[in-house]
Amino acid sequence: MKVTDFMINLTSEDREGLMAFYRDVVGLPPKAGMDEFALELGPGATLAFDGHSEVHGRTKEPARVLLDLWVDSVAEAEEELKAKGVTFLRSQGREYWGGIISTFQDPDGNYVQLMEFDPASAREEGLAAATT
Repeated sequence: MKVTDFMINLTSEDREGLMAFYRDVVGLPPKAGMDEFALELGPGATLAFDGHSEVHGRTKEPARVLLDLWVDSVAEAEEELKAKGVTFLRSQGREYWGGIISTFQDPDGNYVQLMEFDPASAREEGLAAATT
């Protein structure tokens, strides 16, 4: 199988409100040609919004699917979102492999992680895992 594009489809009772959060607060731009229901995540990646008959209320398992948004600076992105009223569950946590992660929830309760890779901060166990 050859995958030619990647799309995450977030379903919600309030798809318009959820899309507005990602567009207006997180700052994702509209996806060309799909701008009434999808946003651009980066080259070849789309975040779409829809409803579903089996989706009601906030997510019951917010950690089941983690939406990871890789950024140049977690600190800068976190401050930008805090200024827009976003509350973080985790702030600039450090991972052994050199990752810096801040986590917040979208209006439906899904976990969203801002991710940055800082190889200089990787610890020995992270370096060993990365080379095997």
